[in-house]
Amino acid sequence: MAQNDWKIAACLNGQSPVDSKGAPMHEAPVEEWSRVFEDVASEGFKYLELSDGWLKPSLLTSARKKEFLQAAEQTGIKIPSVHIQRASVIQPGLEKENLAYAHEAMEAAAELGVEVFSTGLHQPLTDAQKRAFWFWTAQGAKDPRNDPQTWKKAVSSIRELGKHAESLGMKMSLELYEDTYLGTAQSAVDFIQDVNLPNVGLNPDVGNLIRLHRPVEDWRMLYEMTLPYATYWHLKNYQRDEAPDRSWCVSLPSTLRDGIINYREVTQRAIELGYDGVFVCEHYGGDVLGVTGENARYLTKLLDRAKSRVES
Repeated sequence: MAQNDWKIAACLNGQSPVDSKGAPMHEAPVEEWSRVFEDVASEGFKYLELSDGWLKPSLLTSARKKEFLQAAEQTGIKIPSVHIQRASVIQPGLEKENLAYAHEAMEAAAELGVEVFSTGLHQPLTDAQKRAFWFWTAQGAKDPRNDPQTWKKAVSSIRELGKHAESLGMKMSLELYEDTYLGTAQSAVDFIQDVNLPNVGLNPDVGNLIRLHRPVEDWRMLYEMTLPYATYWHLKNYQRDEAPDRSWCVSLPSTLRDGIINYREVTQRAIELGYDGVFVCEHYGGDVLGVTGENARYLTKLLDRAKSRVES
């Protein structure tokens, strides 16, 4: 892989899900989409993760999908992935609806020509999380523990989606997230092994776990166990502090360089393991796009160096 040829994508965490007139983004005029693409390109990005937190691709008509892709192309942006969040296939009372939505989103993703369909088992934010300054400091929904039936249902539904993705020529990735069946290293690996499809792997978003204000697994161990199964990758970082007895923990968002995770070490390991998928730079708070742009430049340097070492 030549230098600067990495698929490093921007996230849309900081973008409004409605346009300047208050309409949802799937109904927005092309000019509104282009404005976002131009901002993304101005930070040096060539790739963009399309998240349904910004725009639901399944609500675009075929004609609007073409307009969307044309607008992206005109600003030099490619869409390698679609990310569907907080629509768990085992969310109580919405299992069938969320599974159907994932299938619809996958079909839309295929029309957009993406290579990865990303999702997870996390559910919508609770009222307490919506009220919190940082949502991860409040308790969210939990997947039931020691419940073989629910585990089996989750595996079955994800396998169904994985086979659909395979038929469309796409990889599928599942995001690490606290208190779900993808919330610890061992549980995530066990889950992927039970799904047992070659195109379905993990999104080792360890940042989702190390930001929690409670004791967490060591980030090195989390990556060592999950990177071998990675098919997609959200990267973000946090500064973290803990009491010696772990009676209190605190975290704050940071750049990739300045947080507790040593991404120089982690990217080297990922390249050694042969990871060559999409890297999505994420962040929360402030100028999300500006921080992720800085992260992308830092990440490119690390990846170039890691690749050079592996090839030498």
